[in-house]
Amino acid sequence: MSEYVVEMRDIVKTFGEVQAVKNGEFTLKKGEIHSLIGENGAGKSTMMKLLYGMYPIDSGEIIVKGEKMTALDPKIAINHGIGMVHQEFMLVNELTVLENIILGFEPTKGFTIDFDKARKEVQQYIDEYDMEVQLDKKISQISVGEAQRVEIIKTLMRGADVIILDEPTAVLTPQEARRLFEILNNLREGGKSLVFISHKLNEVMEISDRISVMRQGNYMGTVEKKDTSPLDLTKRMIGREVFLDIDKSYEKAGDTILEVKDIWVPSGKETSKIRGMSLSVREGEIVGIAGIDGNGQSELIEAITGLRRVEKGSVIVNGKDVTNLSPRKVRQAGLAHIPEDRNRMGLNRSLSIVDNLVAVRLDEAPFTKGKILDKKAQDEYAEDMVKQFDIRPTDYNLPTSSLSGGNAQKVVVAREVSMKKKLLVASQPTRGVDIGAIELIRNTLEKAKKEGAGVLLVSAELEEIISLSDRIVVIHEGKITGEMMASEANENNLGLLMMGGEQKRKESEAAV
Repeated sequence: MSEYVVEMRDIVKTFGEVQAVKNGEFTLKKGEIHSLIGENGAGKSTMMKLLYGMYPIDSGEIIVKGEKMTALDPKIAINHGIGMVHQEFMLVNELTVLENIILGFEPTKGFTIDFDKARKEVQQYIDEYDMEVQLDKKISQISVGEAQRVEIIKTLMRGADVIILDEPTAVLTPQEARRLFEILNNLREGGKSLVFISHKLNEVMEISDRISVMRQGNYMGTVEKKDTSPLDLTKRMIGREVFLDIDKSYEKAGDTILEVKDIWVPSGKETSKIRGMSLSVREGEIVGIAGIDGNGQSELIEAITGLRRVEKGSVIVNGKDVTNLSPRKVRQAGLAHIPEDRNRMGLNRSLSIVDNLVAVRLDEAPFTKGKILDKKAQDEYAEDMVKQFDIRPTDYNLPTSSLSGGNAQKVVVAREVSMKKKLLVASQPTRGVDIGAIELIRNTLEKAKKEGAGVLLVSAELEEIISLSDRIVVIHEGKITGEMMASEANENNLGLLMMGGEQKRKESEAAV
């Protein structure tokens, strides 16, 4: 009998003209955590979606617990004990945690749902694997880390003993990530087999038993954790060394380019409302905004960029009051914007790469002459951007929908940075992108700063905030809980502020 609970051999998968997986291989042993890493577009997520039955394979074979799968869809995968926790949680915000966990698999008593039985079954998993969740809270009322635990319990309730986790720490604080790792170790000790997809090599080295690498759709080999290092893994992934430590210079910053004065911004979520926030950014500096997702970062950025109405207070860009002006007029005042959601706010995925690159300057020279579009100028610009930002594939006439997440993000970054605006607002610029793209984007932001731009950076990655920023502002529930120079910051003191530490201390002192 095979030592593997999952075997994927000679896997090929093509989407249109794009061959996502050319030569895919993956094996998983019972009771191990096996990480799958690679650049964006390397094929790692596609491989696991094939295992979960979200796509059919073109050729190759998938064997689960000794049985060759002649057909796979999510229902068949679940029936064979395979579960998947996606990057975007599949939860219904207005249902309770318990209702979400049993949704579609409700135990019944007569013609009604047997909630008592469901609660007992769920509690067994909570106790066995030490997962704290509040069963009677609505999803909208719990933290991101708790929502992720709900997703894991959902897979367990459906009988999963193989669990695929796709970039599971992308939206977690360091404290929440450590808590997740404790749970994953508990699951492994309980005999579960886990696939951990990540681009964070320090996490891969911490949590894995074995590590498999993919590059440009090809399987590049599997190594035991004890036999490798982050440098070795980087070379396997990309074919060269990567340097994420920025050669950061910080001279005296110039004039103030952004002033946010006592703004109040509404939100559908109580913890995201901005309540009297003030901050500034000067020329030649990067100001980082640290905070747990959902604590007002999105509302702050949308208020600055003209995408959300300000109830009170003002936003000044380059000396001009842009409060509640349209996004176009805010841009004209000297702002460029890398939005947090490239698909919803940064790109039109149905249009070509070149169309997306010139989208915000289509009516400007050199892309138009009078009322006539200059296709030659657009093509020359696109060719330069594709080369400068290593956008792959290089055919800029392809639809942006054909790009991997990391390459799609490069299109957004290339467009916004190339405008050379005085203020660059970068929200989650490296979210979901691979280590090579992270290196390029970080160096691009540092270069913009050195050329005199003021950069406002929002990132869920504390290491990125500390590495890139000159000053750091921490927010919690729509308020600033602390501000410090990056040289004073570490994951512990920032993590405390992100949980409302300073604010709670001040409230406690005021009550005395």
